Amino acid sequence: MKDYDHVILWLDYFNKNLKRRQGRKVKRDQAVFDPTVQELLEAAKTAGYQVEDDAVNDTARFPRRSFVKSGYVMLAKKEGVKKSKVIASVAEKLLQKRARQKSGKK
Repeated sequence: MKDYDHVILWLDYFNKNLKRRQGRKVKRDQAVFDPTVQELLEAAKTAGYQVEDDAVNDTARFPRRSFVKSGYVMLAKKEGVKKSKVIASVAEKLLQKRARQKSGKK
């Protein structure tokens, strides 16, 4: 059953290893290699979205790649904010987090 009160962000939306037709939603320069559910969760919280404890599933399978375990984070929808804007803001925070890790800062 469809849930209209939440936005679901799959890991595959941000995976640099995937092509657009495999499920990546952001440009390749905004994506990261093999993101984890924990990284996605932290990026969503940093971007200012509410995430409940039961809104994380790390064993789910993305429909386009059902043979691989992926995972998702479910965010509470904000009034008047499109899913593409949510994806872009979370991708930016995910990229910043990876850049900090690469430079050695936490």
